[in-house]
Amino acid sequence: MRILQILPELNVGGVETGVVDLAKELVEHNHHSVVISNGGSLVPKLTLSGSKHYKLPVHKKSPFTILRMIFRVANIIKKEKIEIVHARSRVPAWIAYFSARRKGVNFITTAHGYYNNYFFSKVMAWGKKVIVPSRVIGRHMLDSFKTPQERIVLIPRGVDLSKFDFEASKLKEKQKKAGKGTIGLIGRITPGKGHLDFIKAIARVVRKMPQIKVLIIGDVAPGKEKYKNEINLLVKRFGLTRYVEFLGWQKDIPKILKQLDILVVPSTIPEAFGRVIIEAQASGVPVIATNVGGIVDIIDDKQTGILVPPQNPPKIVEAIIALLKNREFALSLAQKAREKIEKEFSLNLMFKKTLEVYEGVCRKKKVLIIKLGALGDLILAVPSLRAIRKKFPEHHISLLVGEKCYGVIYQCPYVDEIIVYQRRGRGRIIKMLRLSQRLRRENFDIGVDLQNNWQSHFILYLSGVFKRYGYNRKGGFLLTDKVNLSERFADSQTEKIFPPVQHQLRLLKLLNINQIDENLELWTSAENENYINNFFRQEWIGKGQKVVAINLFARWETKNWNLENFSQLAAKLIKLYSVRIVIIGENKYKEESQRFQALSKDRIINGVGKTDLGQLVSLIKRCHLLITSDSAPMHIAAAVKTSFVALFGPTMPQRHLPPAGKFKVIKKNISCSPCYRHKCLTKKCMKAIKVDDVLGAVKKIMTDAE
Repeated sequence: MRILQILPELNVGGVETGVVDLAKELVEHNHHSVVISNGGSLVPKLTLSGSKHYKLPVHKKSPFTILRMIFRVANIIKKEKIEIVHARSRVPAWIAYFSARRKGVNFITTAHGYYNNYFFSKVMAWGKKVIVPSRVIGRHMLDSFKTPQERIVLIPRGVDLSKFDFEASKLKEKQKKAGKGTIGLIGRITPGKGHLDFIKAIARVVRKMPQIKVLIIGDVAPGKEKYKNEINLLVKRFGLTRYVEFLGWQKDIPKILKQLDILVVPSTIPEAFGRVIIEAQASGVPVIATNVGGIVDIIDDKQTGILVPPQNPPKIVEAIIALLKNREFALSLAQKAREKIEKEFSLNLMFKKTLEVYEGVCRKKKVLIIKLGALGDLILAVPSLRAIRKKFPEHHISLLVGEKCYGVIYQCPYVDEIIVYQRRGRGRIIKMLRLSQRLRRENFDIGVDLQNNWQSHFILYLSGVFKRYGYNRKGGFLLTDKVNLSERFADSQTEKIFPPVQHQLRLLKLLNINQIDENLELWTSAENENYINNFFRQEWIGKGQKVVAINLFARWETKNWNLENFSQLAAKLIKLYSVRIVIIGENKYKEESQRFQALSKDRIINGVGKTDLGQLVSLIKRCHLLITSDSAPMHIAAAVKTSFVALFGPTMPQRHLPPAGKFKVIKKNISCSPCYRHKCLTKKCMKAIKVDDVLGAVKKIMTDAE
């Protein structure tokens, strides 16, 4: 893999050291490692390990600099063929996020601290994976930034055990020094590190144990020089000058740790983790720390260290004296801490877990498929869903559908998630914007628009999906990859007509899917099957009884056949084949269905408004034959392998007829058809279809079945 890490600078610190350590491991495992920063003292160490370093001012908060850096970093991503951009801080994260989006590569973050819930910090929650070093930081990202839990990955920082000697024999030698010892505090000199509390505690310790030595290691944080002066003043006021030594920044921390008998970490604010703690424990140095933030993930109180309340010098005093007086207890803490470090906080384990995140992000992408149209169109999309799943077996596939279609697709095995878009009613634009905002949080990599209209293209664009596939129509400029809606024969100007599933294949070829199984599918539940069985039983329909379903109504007025014609047809079918007739349709057609029953002299079963979509699928599956216009029940019949006769008027069978087994199509050649109009004064195309035409088609299907 080719990994880019980006952070403000590469000077000594927990984050910076972690970046260098990870880069070294990547190179040693034959991965390509690149780091971008403003430079620093750790750059030589980084480059010597085999990583590339680009020095750029990615630490500056100037909007103009950030914009300029987005293009610079994007060029580096292209040049180095980067697959994953890993951001470690907020300003570089903004640069990295937009650079990664421009080049279509994976973006992940590591949240190294407690970020205030400002807009500027939100980018740290936008990674496809958000790595956190401790549980408390994970909870913070979950609660404050609403990061989905499945995107949060806990990876504690790791320590290179080979750099920190742990020799039990030397630790036992220290047991002879009861009442003596060297106490250290390692960390940047800033108020949150608790230096003042530490000095107050030392002032009390020296009264009881004057043979101690104190080392304070760390630079003054920029702008905190006055705080350093406060510490110096307090040291002088307590008369601790001969006990306390300020060493400043030290390059060789393992060497410093060898000199210590105790490390104190008196932080007053929550720590994201506490790298110096695991380094001390790896060296066999007992640790006293405040029970704040990620520290509690490292230390088990009285087992692998001692936890004390923050801003409580007397408790620090008690803990120091306990360890200096009882060297056996100190040795026990050190040994158990080292065992825990080897098990949970080694550099090898950190690298292994991070590599798993990288591999998972590269291997398992998130795909959003949009199909917001009518039910029939959604059923025709099932072969495409199956083909996409076959092509990407490990990808997470989400399907966006309208609320009315959920009942027939929720059991689809080819998608991992179904997102329902409730677009009807008032505030459609607001609903669309809210949906896009929700989808943006999901960080989809691929968007496949099987709907192909302005709305669906716009949703994909607003959702921040980098690769957006669809047809070049009605807002096609919002797509990144598109296919023209129609093709032309080389020798004529006649539009080439594609069957519906093959029409979708043209789009899928953009995803390198070159074949498609046209077989339609729908899935029924035991609950829906039982409902229809009970419904038929109440109508005195036996298991061997042939049932013919008639769909009387379509949404387009121009697709509807005359009710008198249907009535005559039903009477002839009952007489010829002794079948039971059940009429189906939505509840809004209840009055028309009752009018149809009044026209018929035979007993017709009225199922209009008595089934939801899932139950309708089970009903049509139970039928021997369906008679319908160009509408959703025709597609349901094709999917559940029920024979059908389809009446086409204003639409073209070549474009809408589903792939099916036994079926007959009735279409009259009228000069004005196909017109694709929802309303028409004459309805010539449907009036041209006679009862005997439909009866003849039924006879052929019935004869073939026998």
